[in-house]
Amino acid sequence: MANSTIVPSYDSMIEPTLRALQLLGGSGSIEEINSKVAEIMTLSDEVLDVPHGTTSTSEVAYRLAWSRTYLKKFGLVENSSRGVWSLTTSGKSAQSIDPREVVAFVRSQFPGRALPTPGVEPPDSPAASEPTEIGWHEQYLQKLLALPPAAFERLIQRMLRESGFTHVEVTGRTGDGGIDGVGIARISGFLSFRVLFQCKRYQGSVSPSEIRDFRGAMQGRTDKGLFATTGSFSQKAIAEATRDGAPPVDLLDGEQLVERLKELGLGVNITMVESVEVDGVWLDSL
Repeated sequence: MANSTIVPSYDSMIEPTLRALQLLGGSGSIEEINSKVAEIMTLSDEVLDVPHGTTSTSEVAYRLAWSRTYLKKFGLVENSSRGVWSLTTSGKSAQSIDPREVVAFVRSQFPGRALPTPGVEPPDSPAASEPTEIGWHEQYLQKLLALPPAAFERLIQRMLRESGFTHVEVTGRTGDGGIDGVGIARISGFLSFRVLFQCKRYQGSVSPSEIRDFRGAMQGRTDKGLFATTGSFSQKAIAEATRDGAPPVDLLDGEQLVERLKELGLGVNITMVESVEVDGVWLDSL
């Protein structure tokens, strides 16, 4: 059974995170950065699939959030409100960095704060001390997990409509192979295609067999599917979703889901200081 002790410490991933951004051309989404770091460090599926406690976040993703936070406070990277991280001028010119120097600087700038110790698993710090993306993401995901199934399906329906889909219907019929709904995606206002979607409130990882079952239910009805979950996808499930010769299935994990909902202003309140607050009253009304 995989456990967090096999996951690299956050400080050991600081330098690979900087290199990942450089290899990505100076900027990248969290998903792109995490994937590139995993490639650089040749992390196995077993390591990548280790969950962070009982949350839907993987331990690698959780520790990489700390790595990015330290690089940001050190002045080498910055992030936009759209979740894109990029190198600063200093980050672009940095040939190499000493993680010990980064950690020592950040810890000296924030005395008394609950910051993770180098070389060990980061603690579950108070929300004010955690990377912002982890704090509100987990709060939102816990709220989504508490929603009734019908309310969660309506939320996904609303998200798709706000994203430009039309004729979005929630079906959820028993014996429908796990298909929860269907919608029409429009491109540039005149091209369109039919998309079947499945939405699952999971805390763990979606397996490749669930992707295959979903694809089987799509057969003969459409060539495009979307699988959204509050959890995560195992590396084998991700590989199955893009397997050569099979209709592709787009995946939306918990981290991507809450980021998309934030972009659309669904269930969150954003203040001028970029503090994100989960709107539980709005979610309860679904």
